[in-house]
Amino acid sequence: MIPAKPTEFKIGLFTDLARWRAFVAIGELGSLTRAALFLDCNQSLLSRQLNVLERDCGARLFNRTGRGMELSETGQQLFSRVKALLAEADQIEQDIRGESQEPAGRVTLGVLPSISQTLTRPLFARLRKNWPQIKLKILEGSSGQVEEWLADARVDIAILYRYSPSLPEHEDALAIVDSYLIGGRGDRLTATEELPFRMLDNVPLIVPSAPNGLRTALDSLARQQRITLLPAIEADSLPLQKSLPASEGVYTVLPLHSVWDEVAAGNLQAARIVEPSMQRTIAMATARTKSPARAVKAATTEIHTLFHEFAQAGLWKHTDKAEQA
Repeated sequence: MIPAKPTEFKIGLFTDLARWRAFVAIGELGSLTRAALFLDCNQSLLSRQLNVLERDCGARLFNRTGRGMELSETGQQLFSRVKALLAEADQIEQDIRGESQEPAGRVTLGVLPSISQTLTRPLFARLRKNWPQIKLKILEGSSGQVEEWLADARVDIAILYRYSPSLPEHEDALAIVDSYLIGGRGDRLTATEELPFRMLDNVPLIVPSAPNGLRTALDSLARQQRITLLPAIEADSLPLQKSLPASEGVYTVLPLHSVWDEVAAGNLQAARIVEPSMQRTIAMATARTKSPARAVKAATTEIHTLFHEFAQAGLWKHTDKAEQA
């Protein structure tokens, strides 16, 4: 019996899948710089990989424009097929490693400072206890920075404030938080549990600089209520927003969890803003990720659990959507 002839594959162009991962990343992000950030590699190295790939293909895969990188006609023809090939290779790797394997790898979290101080320590403790093979990386920044990191896929998970009742697609609502006027010890204005928004008229405030979601919401409500907001100082620094009311007789607007310890210690006072209330949603978004999917899923599950526990402690209201997660 004649033995079966082995299948012959000629795949010289695909012996280095890293170059094709770079091709897909540049095609999706439209920028060599953003692709380098996403892949955690040097931009010059990525450029060289692309040059080698185009030379081997015998055609340009991208057109360089003033706005970045656009797929050429050849690149467009290859893009979906290469992406499917990489997805299949990724699936094969996951199958080989096995579903029973413990989630492992680095998960990068982008978070606002006012949420970070509440979330980071217990999240690290839970991951270390339940998923010791997961390594947590924290990037803390302003809302604009976190949005940019999410868009560039520099973070796997982003925790953000949203001021609109509806969330962008693919975001989960974790909690609903009220806004409070924060004053120093013994301050009369913040001595009550609740404070009508109109009482902020001509009150010296520490506010974040525009553009900022809270600043936009404050300005909009002030126009509706026909009152004058008086920014005494613009500061995006959370430590400044908390320290100046305690010492300088000015005020700021923050969620209660941002000043939980200071209020408990009696160093600051907090009055919930009502008529109308100023509520914001804490939302969680996940990026098109380069980290192990099972590790990211484990981290998001722990975040949901922590937010439920924080709600029980009184830091915020747990949303129905988060409750079902």
